[in-house]
Amino acid sequence: MTLRDVFLSFALVATFFATSRLLLVAQSPPSSTAAAAAPEPAKWKYFRIGNAADSDVKPRPGFALMGGGSQQDPAFHFLCERTNGGDFLILRADTDDAYAKQVNEEIKAVCPLNSVATIVFAGRDDSEDPKLISIIGHAQTIFFAGGDQSNYIRFWQDTPAQDALNRHIAAGKPLGGSSAGLAILGEFSFSSMIDTIHSPEALADPYGNKVTLSRDFLRIPQLAGIITDTHFVKRDRMGRLVVFMARILQDGWTNRVRAIAVEENAAVLLETDGTTKVVGNGPAYFLEASHAPELCHARTPLRISGISVHRIPAGGTFDLNKWTGTTGDEYQLSATNGELHGNGSTHGIY
Repeated sequence: MTLRDVFLSFALVATFFATSRLLLVAQSPPSSTAAAAAPEPAKWKYFRIGNAADSDVKPRPGFALMGGGSQQDPAFHFLCERTNGGDFLILRADTDDAYAKQVNEEIKAVCPLNSVATIVFAGRDDSEDPKLISIIGHAQTIFFAGGDQSNYIRFWQDTPAQDALNRHIAAGKPLGGSSAGLAILGEFSFSSMIDTIHSPEALADPYGNKVTLSRDFLRIPQLAGIITDTHFVKRDRMGRLVVFMARILQDGWTNRVRAIAVEENAAVLLETDGTTKVVGNGPAYFLEASHAPELCHARTPLRISGISVHRIPAGGTFDLNKWTGTTGDEYQLSATNGELHGNGSTHGIY
């Protein structure tokens, strides 16, 4: 079994659940009797292979920002190495038992670890369970699988699970995410609470109901002030990312916003000193906007200019502290009348 097979499985299941999302249905307020009833028991599931006893090895810090896709061997090897033979924990929602067990087996077969485990969340109540929180706390490495990032925000934000994840980060333990799992790593995120959104739709109406943004979920210091995006060129997401950045500025969340966008089958490997390396089969994009959009209103095409872009190819490096790269090229983006324009670029907006 190869790492390509592992991530192909991740990608296929992520695609299935991202396209089969159920809309939330409004319900009547509970009666006083129902409100006083005990909460539903936790419904999460836990699958583990390898040693039953937790490892006490010390991992090495680092973050793997994966753009989705099946060819993620370099990023996965990075996480394995940083785990230092300890316990590797996958967090996900909406998958069946057989698939979760299969992925555990595949990862254990190619990575020398004390254990590989998966927690499958069924709902928000799971994030209150002390046993689940303890499992998160003992893991050397945590990996957020692909799927639907709205589930992660709904299930984890403002719960003990969120606190446990931030303790993991503060302790200097490695962490990674692919596709939806990458979407939640920055200070700001596209939460996809209604559905995904495509670039033309977002550019035409920056306040459309599908442009749902969240913030302050994970506290990764190196990703403060940053929003991420995935499957980037493959799914033509530059336009929607520019809209996300414009909204963050327009809504007063910050006066300067940055973005890291990763192509499918590529990854950005981030060290704690802020240095990064792009690996895999595609580029990564590092964007910055430091002034408010000229026009950002509901049902009106976005108008913004002066967005700087660093395009870093595989093998290139980028320093988040200096916001400069050693390879690649730089250009500017602007948006008018619902269209993006690349200024100083020989390859369009990408």
